[in-house]
Amino acid sequence: MTEGKKINPNPILKNQTEGVKTLLGEPKKAVMKLAVPMILAMLIQTIYNLADALWVSGLGADALAAVGFVFPFFMMIMALGTGIGLGSGSAISRKIGAEDKTGADNVAAHSMILLIIIYIAFSIPLYIFAQPIFQALGTGDTLSLTVSYAQVIFIGALFIFFSNIANAILRGEGDAKRAMYALALGSGLNIVLDPIFIYTFDMGVAGAAWATILSFAIASIILANWLFFKKDTFVNFTFKNFHFKKHIIKDIFGVGVPASFSQLSMSLSMLIINFLIVYITAGNTDGVAIYSTGWRVAMIAVLPVMGIATAVISVSGAAYGAKAFEKVSISHLFSVKIGFIFELIIAILIFIFAPQIAAVFSRAEAASHLEAGLTQFFRVMSIYYPSISLGMLSSALFQGIGKGVNSFIATVFRTLIFTMFFILVFAISLDGGLVGIWWGIVVANVISSVLVFAWARTYVKKLMKTIIPVGA
Repeated sequence: MTEGKKINPNPILKNQTEGVKTLLGEPKKAVMKLAVPMILAMLIQTIYNLADALWVSGLGADALAAVGFVFPFFMMIMALGTGIGLGSGSAISRKIGAEDKTGADNVAAHSMILLIIIYIAFSIPLYIFAQPIFQALGTGDTLSLTVSYAQVIFIGALFIFFSNIANAILRGEGDAKRAMYALALGSGLNIVLDPIFIYTFDMGVAGAAWATILSFAIASIILANWLFFKKDTFVNFTFKNFHFKKHIIKDIFGVGVPASFSQLSMSLSMLIINFLIVYITAGNTDGVAIYSTGWRVAMIAVLPVMGIATAVISVSGAAYGAKAFEKVSISHLFSVKIGFIFELIIAILIFIFAPQIAAVFSRAEAASHLEAGLTQFFRVMSIYYPSISLGMLSSALFQGIGKGVNSFIATVFRTLIFTMFFILVFAISLDGGLVGIWWGIVVANVISSVLVFAWARTYVKKLMKTIIPVGA
């Protein structure tokens, strides 16, 4: 061996991709380099969500309400896929930080087997029992529209699961650009296919569902080509003589299960809110249409933070795996600062232009009566947007370092405890009606975001104290 040189056969050090180099580099640059592509992809995805709502709104308030009743279940499907994806991506990032290439490969293989199991156990029963489920939820005259939309989403959920998990694997190894391409392709296709299936093929609200599933399917084919056939990703998939390994399942589930339950709690919260809206308005589904449509617009506000959060998970995970706890702290504080600035600007813009935005979604004669309610919803919701960076990015930090239970606890308190408590206070106790529900959501989110940020900073400070000084 030549003196002064080290030979390290570790494949993570020997065959680094650009993504891996980014993950292991300077944390601020890594956050921005990974966040920007995901923000762009999510921007296109959000434009799709808005376009989807616009095309459906042309069918009238009943169609919007039907989509609103299915939306929490769609969020459940996304929650399961995203949960396993987050668990896998976080574990892969930590394996990369710890220089464990074989471990990263094993995590990726396990995640693909898990998605098939989840699809069979969750989506198929929903498809079979769709009608009695939605009948019990009080869909009333919108039942047939709701079921026709829901069954397409349920049967095509396999592509939604795969797309979410495959994208998370790419982000986990720092390949944010290709994750962006796949998300953008799927959303772009959806924008084009929506009017064709809804109006040209005269499929109505079910056409919107078919457009969604076909778009996910095409994006899944592209992702599968990169992961399984082109094989130029950092992680490799080996299914020959596959056996589940307990420690890998624990690693994925340690973040994935809490993340799934976190998003499921959000879906459950939406179901409860839908029920409360119908209850408070004595069976009128217009409030559900306002809530589901308004929440799509609200996704614009959280867009930058969602993109930054994907970067925080990967960057903090790699730093934690390498025991570089100072990088963990830097990535957290920097991301919160950037996220807060973005959200403040967006909140101001949405508050000012709320009437114009509402007019766009109520242009159809059958939905014109929703305009005032939508304007009110947009303005009330804009108040809490800046604070969301504190909560969402702190939860992302916990997920990145493998403390998924912490993130889950924070989400449950926000969605099921704080939100329901303050909705009951503002909407029922203070007789605020629909507006009381909107204020309950705002107050709950602001308070919970501040608390989870304080929790995250306390945890990071404890990590920093475990650093062993050089030469000690």
